Amino acid sequence: MSAQIAAKVLLVDDDELVSRCLGPIITAAGYEVTTAADAQTALLSMRHDFASIVILDVKMPGMDGLDLCRAIRRHTYSGYVYVMLHTTKDTDADVLAGLEAGADDYLSKSTPKSQIVGRLRTAQRILTLEHSLKSALGERELMAMTDVLTGAFNRRYLLHHLRNELIRSQRARCELSLLMLDFDNFSYVNDRYGHAAGDMALIELVKRIQGCLLRESDWCARLGGDEFVIVLPQTDLTGARVIAEKLLNTVNADPIHTAAGIVRMTVSIGGSGLAAIPVCKPSSVETLLDLADQCLYQSKNAGRNQATMSTLVDSMVEPHLALRA
Repeated sequence: MSAQIAAKVLLVDDDELVSRCLGPIITAAGYEVTTAADAQTALLSMRHDFASIVILDVKMPGMDGLDLCRAIRRHTYSGYVYVMLHTTKDTDADVLAGLEAGADDYLSKSTPKSQIVGRLRTAQRILTLEHSLKSALGERELMAMTDVLTGAFNRRYLLHHLRNELIRSQRARCELSLLMLDFDNFSYVNDRYGHAAGDMALIELVKRIQGCLLRESDWCARLGGDEFVIVLPQTDLTGARVIAEKLLNTVNADPIHTAAGIVRMTVSIGGSGLAAIPVCKPSSVETLLDLADQCLYQSKNAGRNQATMSTLVDSMVEPHLALRA
């Protein structure tokens, strides 16, 4: 069973006596309480100090409780808001109007205080369930875009989000570079030390890659097998080469100790970027990956453990902004 989330209650009533009476009861039940005397103050409070439970009066000057409830439902908050209407108007028509406005519960002001606390417990259970479902959905989405072995993003994520990065770069008229990286002689590692050692080496490789990426905007994905792609937004080819050299040194710095023996790692790298794409070619994900792949094979054919970058195309016309040197 999921642990209950802590719930904050916003009590909205223009009658100060009601707030002074009801507030301590809710506080004594273990909830943090804030108050507001009108709808506008309540909306401002929700914007700056989110409360997952809102208890509000229907009859208030200016914007009434039903309109406030509708305004809360129109707004997107960090989590679900459980709205309880608390009013003297408790006919069937009043209750239906409240529920149609988006309220989750409807309380008469004659409702015993103990029952109000019980309704709050119900609200908290529902909020806890909603939080658990969102967490489970988030975990499933994360699993769907993450490589199970290494924890890097997977090929599906790469192809989708690299396309988004490309669109953003073109709209902002700024650079985008990527590095394609291949584990040198990985088949030999598997044959000599076993697949368990090979898996361990790939996991360690990703740790070292991620240790070289200091900006939150930079990210790494496993293209497949022992190939990885590093995406560097707002980075020109010169900046990408700096990262590539750092990767070469970091990966090659220390061997990996496995049960089957000591595994030494080196990588070959190919780099590309928007500035390397001729104007006669489309600036596409496929073009960026193809250019990086060609450079990667140049690195491998030249003896491995090195980086080859695409050549800057002088006809790339427009200056780019926010480049990292």
